[in-house]
Parts: sequence; C-alpha cells; structure tokens
Amino acid sequence: MDAQEIIARRVAKELRSGDLVNLGIGIPTLVANYVPTGLNVFFQSENGLIGTGPIPEQGLSHPLLTDAGGRPISALPGASTFDSAMSFGLIRGGHVDVTVLGGLQVDAHGHLANWMIPGKMVPGMGGAMDLVSGAKRVIVAMQHAAKGKSKIVAKCTLPLTSVRPVQLVVTDMAVIGFPGGKATLLEIAPGTSVGEVMAVTDAELVVPDDIPEMKI
Repeated sequence: MDAQEIIARRVAKELRSGDLVNLGIGIPTLVANYVPTGLNVFFQSENGLIGTGPIPEQGLSHPLLTDAGGRPISALPGASTFDSAMSFGLIRGGHVDVTVLGGLQVDAHGHLANWMIPGKMVPGMGGAMDLVSGAKRVIVAMQHAAKGKSKIVAKCTLPLTSVRPVQLVVTDMAVIGFPGGKATLLEIAPGTSVGEVMAVTDAELVVPDDIPEMKI
C-alpha cells in the first residue's frame, strides 16, 4: 500500500452518513474510492456538482465531468449540477460538512498553507480559502514530508490559506489533531514508531501516553 492510499483510506474513515463532503485536488480525490460500504456520503465538486463518485476507469470519463483541477470524475445516479455561484454559496454559507484538502505546510497551531509558493506560477486562488473558512470540518490529507523536509512545521513560511485552523491532518505516518490549539499526535501509521514521526516533524507535538495505530 503506497503513501497516498494509506492517507486516503484513513481519511475516508472520518466521514459519516449524510455528510456533504468537498474533495480538493490531489490526494483528497482518492478518498471517494475508499468510502466504507453502506456509508451514504454526498461528494461535492466546487465547480458545480453534488453526487460525485469514484474516479472513472480509463476510457469511461466524460469531458464535462471534472473536478476543480480539471481531472475526470464520475456522477452517481441522482447527482445534481449547478453553477459556481451556487457552489460557493454552499461553501461560504457553511453547508459543507467536511472538506478534505491537500497541503504544502500545516503549522503547530493548525494553520494551513496550500495555495501558492512565492515566485512560482499558480493558476489562481481556487476555492481553498473559502473551504477552510466555510466548511464545518477541515481535514488536510498530505504526505508527512517532501524532499526530505517536514510539512508539519512550527510556523508556516508560505502564505496562509486562512486564519482559521484546520481540525485534523492525516499523513502517511500519522494523524494529528489540534485540541486546545496545539498539534497533538493522535495515531501512528502501521509499522511506524512515535520516534520516527517525531524525527521528521519540525513542529513540537503533544504526545499522549497511549498512541494507537492508524486503522486503514
């Protein structure tokens, strides 16, 4: 099982029946593939679709059905389409129960930076700022480190996506929450030790006495 699958499988276990869930670009899109059997979740694409299903198999995609990043998505029976104004009305109005977003950095207090790297070309802000500010619960799905550098940092050095902190971070090594505004190690991935997580984490983590293994 690769890192992205570990993350997506664990995030899927955070969803509850009846949730309206927005999936961001990248690893978050994989979450739809691992929704537990019997769980009735409504996935929203911010460009105007509720009722997205798993990523379509090669050759079965439709050019008009895409996620916010332009990648193919599927529509389940009963899906609803609408314009961007309605979509962002749902997001800004607090009607999205959970959003799952990728991240470049998350700091020790749960602040997320995920929309740009200074000096690099970006297509635009996208909807991440609205989602972090408007969704009832924000989960960040990202790898723990990139190019040898921790993505869980003491303080974000990249531009923040929102001043509102996220609720949960799921990486290929750990699950981190922010009770009381402090990064807290909640779970570790199978085959990973607390020491290994601490060694590749720049932020100071609160470590409870009992750290369960991540269930995927």
